[in-house]
Order: sequence, then C-alpha cells, then structure tokens
Amino acid sequence: MENIMDYKGIEGKMVVSSRVRLARNLSKVPFPVKLDEERANDIIDKVFNSCREDESLNSLKDVRLIENKPQVIGCFFEKHLISKELIENFSKTAFLVNDDEDLSIMINDEDHIRIQSIAVGLDFKSTYDKCLQVDSALEEKLTYAFDENLGYLTANPRNVGTGIRGSVIIHLPAITEANQLSQVTKHLNDFGMIIKPVYMEDKKCMGNLYQISSEITIGMSEEDILIDLEEEVFKVMTKEFALRKVSLDKNRIAVLDKVYRSYALIRSAMIISLKEALDLISNVRLGVEMAIIKDVDVNVLDNLVMRIQPNNIKLLSDSKNFTDKQIDIERAKLIRDTLNENK
Repeated sequence: MENIMDYKGIEGKMVVSSRVRLARNLSKVPFPVKLDEERANDIIDKVFNSCREDESLNSLKDVRLIENKPQVIGCFFEKHLISKELIENFSKTAFLVNDDEDLSIMINDEDHIRIQSIAVGLDFKSTYDKCLQVDSALEEKLTYAFDENLGYLTANPRNVGTGIRGSVIIHLPAITEANQLSQVTKHLNDFGMIIKPVYMEDKKCMGNLYQISSEITIGMSEEDILIDLEEEVFKVMTKEFALRKVSLDKNRIAVLDKVYRSYALIRSAMIISLKEALDLISNVRLGVEMAIIKDVDVNVLDNLVMRIQPNNIKLLSDSKNFTDKQIDIERAKLIRDTLNENK
C-alpha cells in the first residue's frame, strides 16, 4: 500500500497516531467467549510457541495478564496496546509486544488473535505492512478460520471478511468548539466510519482527541478500506484547519491568550486533574500546531498524554496506594519536569 496523501504543515500535525488491526481466529476452535481457562491457555501457548519459532517474531515479549500487577497491565491499556476486554478476562488472555511498543498481538480478546500496529502521525502504510508481516508469519504455523465466500471468520459478524480495522487519533479543538462534531459524525457514518472521543468524563470529550475508525470489513480489499479511511481523515483535517483559520482571523487575541495562558499554567501548576491536564495540553498542542508556540515538540506533548494517565503515574512512582490527590500532585510534577527540560 502506498501513502496517497502528501500532507504537510499544520494538517499533518493534527493526527497523533494511526493504527491498523487484523482479527483472526483458529479453525475449528470455539470463539474466546466460549472457552474455559484450560482451552484458552492452550491457544495462548500455541500463539506464543508460533512466535518463538519464527525468526521475525521471536523477539516479542510475551505477557500473561494473570501474572502481572494491575498497574503494569493498566499502562499497556493506557498506551492503547491492549483492550479493555483483554483485561476483563485476564485469567484467559495474554499478549505479545515488541520493544518499541508499536506492535502487539492480543490473544483471546473478542477473537483468538488480534494483530495491531501503531505509528506516529498519519501512516497506514507502515502499520499495515507490519500487520501483514506478522499475519503471514502466523498463518504459516496456524490454521485460520476462513471461508472462501465470506473471508476471515470472526466472533463479531461486523468484522467478517478482511477482519481489518484502521483508525487514527486526531486532535480536533476547532471542530469541537464550533459544535460541528455532529456534522462530521454524520458524514463519516455515511462512508462506513465512526468517530468517538478517546478520553471522556461526564459524557464529554477531554483533550479534544478523537478516534476515527473504519467499520467496513467486507466487500472491499484491505488496501481500499485504508485508502478510503485516509481520504476521509484528510477531509476532516481540512475542515479543522479551515475552522482554526476563521477563529484566528476573527478572534486572534482570544486564541493567543488561551494558548499562552494554558502554556504558562501547565508549566507551573502544583496539582492538576487528568481532565484539566488534557484540556490544557490540547490548548498548548493547538499553539504548537499553528506555530504560535515554537519551543515545544508536539511529540513530547503526545507522549505526556499517555504518561499522565493514572496507572502510568502509579507505576512511575512505584506506588499502588496513591490517593486521587497524590496522583494529581505527581501528574503536575511530571508535566512541569517534562516541559521545562524540553524547552
């Protein structure tokens, strides 16, 4: 698959990350929801052994959820490497992950195998290629559930066919502020895609970060599904850019004040909740994306978004008994230290 978009400048910075996921199941084996622990662990062993026997996969770290501390598993979830369903069924699930933590294989999630790759920015080419390499290697050693007419068989009928899902995490403060999210949602739904907040509190998006995902898995090739998704993401970026320009042209002082005030506050706060931190980081990120703030790397901000999550704070501080207030204090310190050392 080739990258079809040549996006530069402000539009290119809006996409935080891209992800491709492939769902696969073993032939003649009940789906995970029907497995007892013994059968589930047999599948884990099969996938682990298949990876160990393959030269391209034997460096992956294998992790059984039941053998790890909750904070460690929570960190992987906060990094979007594993799903909530995997954690909920911890006695029957496992995953493999590479050192860079941009490739993971979930075992006994909704499906027996879910391969996923994550990349910075809008990059379906590298994520898709990595997933295909893993998929091909596993298929040499495992027999997948496959139907000549339907394609790959999955636990959820909506995933039957290619079993592929593409998604991006994208920063949309202007669309949110202009109350145009419903229009974007309708447009994406019409093209077989969905958009939802990455972080929510009281049914409201925190940090203006959204996930746009493909929903169609049958009737199109894997490549075409990702190409269509990339085209629609580019349209959303174009709309976001236009709204930002209008806002800056009409309310320049207000926009600059919000950006600079947020930057000053987040670099000096002594205690900060997750919601306030994400919202302030969003304002600073807007300033970086629009070249208002020039001494902050957007990748530093994106890394901070994951590091300030509760489980990461607990793990960094080597404490599982933190109160919410202590977490907020540690979060503020982490942000101050990070932004001041990266100036």
